[in-house]
Amino acid sequence: MPLSIADQNKLDAFWSYCVKHQYFNIGYPESADFDYTMLERFLRFSINNCGDWAEYCNYLLNSFEFEKEVMEYFAGLFNIPFEDSWGYVTNGGTESNMFGCYLGRELFPEGTLYYSKDTHYSVAKIVKLLRIKSQLVESQFCGEMDYDDLERKISASGERHPIIFANIGTTVRGAIDDIAEIQRRIAGLGIARKDYYLHADAALSGMILPFVDEPQPFTFADGIDSIGVSGHKMIGSPIPCGIVVAKKSNVDRISVEIDYISAHDKTITGSRNGHTPLMMWAAMRSHTNAEWRRRIQHSLNMARYAVDRFKAAGIDVLCHKNSITVVFPKPAEWVWKKHCLATSGDVAHLITTAHHLDSSQIDALIDDVISDLNQRAA
Repeated sequence: MPLSIADQNKLDAFWSYCVKHQYFNIGYPESADFDYTMLERFLRFSINNCGDWAEYCNYLLNSFEFEKEVMEYFAGLFNIPFEDSWGYVTNGGTESNMFGCYLGRELFPEGTLYYSKDTHYSVAKIVKLLRIKSQLVESQFCGEMDYDDLERKISASGERHPIIFANIGTTVRGAIDDIAEIQRRIAGLGIARKDYYLHADAALSGMILPFVDEPQPFTFADGIDSIGVSGHKMIGSPIPCGIVVAKKSNVDRISVEIDYISAHDKTITGSRNGHTPLMMWAAMRSHTNAEWRRRIQHSLNMARYAVDRFKAAGIDVLCHKNSITVVFPKPAEWVWKKHCLATSGDVAHLITTAHHLDSSQIDALIDDVISDLNQRAA
């Protein structure tokens, strides 16, 4: 049954709204310059990736072949042999992080999860859902975990199997926890590497660090046990999604046989979107490493431009190495609402994703921040 004229007009109005605001998001880390029109024809199908992409599934409309290639690509990015890894395309960063925490809990059922105050808010929900013991660790001003506090809290609790949640780019300040320092501190407490679990939340930076010359430690070769990265951030996607990669030996612990689809399931959700693996596959196949490097270098250059403009105006600004998150004092409400900025406490940030082709949006924002400061001083 076709839509009524009124309903069609409503859709047309929403289309115009989306076109107008497509590149609004200087305050949020979504890349909007993607093009998946080659995949539009698949929207007529109910593509459901239920079960393990590495096995046969009796639900035939799946995109397992493409998902496998996506996972092979990310295993390479994160320095783990593909045959030693397993992961899948998730619903987003929260599911990826839950999967990592779930694996840690299954490996160490009585272990305590340690995460810093600058960790994404979803981890507090994950703690409740998994009913996992947890300890909140202090953060440094820059947004990194306070390693002294981490060491103190592990020592005071007598925990012998800590589960560590490390941020590879915090939500607000873009800070990257020092994986090597975390491991040094735990080793100093007499805890062997086999006796703790380390998950890395690399929602934004997971598609930045592989393509810069001097990345901070963040891969399996650096000592992590699992990692999550978002598909709708640096890569870009019309549907929120993520990718999680873990050690296959740990994933095998949670595998469940599902008789009615003749498959095993190792995921959080079971039935999964079969279209997002197609999108991630298309993004991987249509961009060379050199192109990713160019996109990311452009984003980093735009962040540096914003930092220089703030400094020239005498405004405090923070931007970490290899980060596109530029942090500055929270401006008046009219400024952060006009520019759709993300704010937290007394700070705000802008994020320079690749669709910011020039400095126009950055300049407009910083001009308003300066105007706001002048009005307050008058």
